[in-house]
Order: sequence, then C-alpha cells, then structure tokens
Amino acid sequence: MRVKKATIQLGDVLAIPLPDGKYAFGRVHRDTSLSIYDYVGASPEDLPEESGSEAQFTVAVEEAALQSGHWPVVDHRPFNSAEEQWPPPSHIYDERSDKYFLYDKGIITSSTPEECAGLEPAAEWEEEQVVARIVGEGQVKGSN
Repeated sequence: MRVKKATIQLGDVLAIPLPDGKYAFGRVHRDTSLSIYDYVGASPEDLPEESGSEAQFTVAVEEAALQSGHWPVVDHRPFNSAEEQWPPPSHIYDERSDKYFLYDKGIITSSTPEECAGLEPAAEWEEEQVVARIVGEGQVKGSN
C-alpha cells in the first residue's frame, strides 16, 4: 500500500506508531522540530489532553519523516504566539575546536558549557531514531 505524502503545518499533532501497537504523539514546531508528548495512546484517536500534557522531549526531525505520511496528522493545536512556534534552544559542541554554541530561533551563537547544560543537542533525527528514543525513555502517562 502506498502512503500519501502529508502536508504538515505548524501546530499539527502527529500520531507516531510504536512497536507495541500503541501511539505516541508529537506537535510540529518551526525548524522541522517535533515536541513529543509525555503520553501514549491506544489508538491514533486516543490523543493527549491539550492541557496537562507536557513535552517529554523536542528534537528536529528530517523533513522526510514529517512528509512521509507514516506519522498521520490527527489534530491541529495552534500556537498562542509566534514565539511558541519555535522549539526550545539546543546546543552544538564542536569537538575540533572544543567550543560550544547555542542554536535558538534559527541563529547560532557562541556559548559556554554551563549555558548548554541540560539542552538537547542540535541534530536532525530520522523516524526510527525518534521511535527508539520514545521507547527507550518510556512514557509516564497513557491509556491502558
């Protein structure tokens, strides 16, 4: 069966199939980033609540992962402001120069290890990597 390419918009909620037959959910941000909710549902219709569900993590994903149709759009939750459309800041560590950088709202600036502590590394994740991280970290909320 051929999967139809998806047209993705900021604020779309995608259903991410997991190996156990359940679904994780992610909300699309700018920079092809996806915030993965701390919730697993029994079906694509078993969505996390709009209030009370938090992001477990946010990563940039390959454009192909968003457009493939493997993660269907199941809801649209508009952002309250242009500022909220951006993913949280992430960091870059350059091993050759031993320097740290901050990536925020499309801009890279010099940084320090202290400023980068606790931030997600800037990287572009493939579909399989996102699923592996969801499964590896586990979800704290979900339907039974």
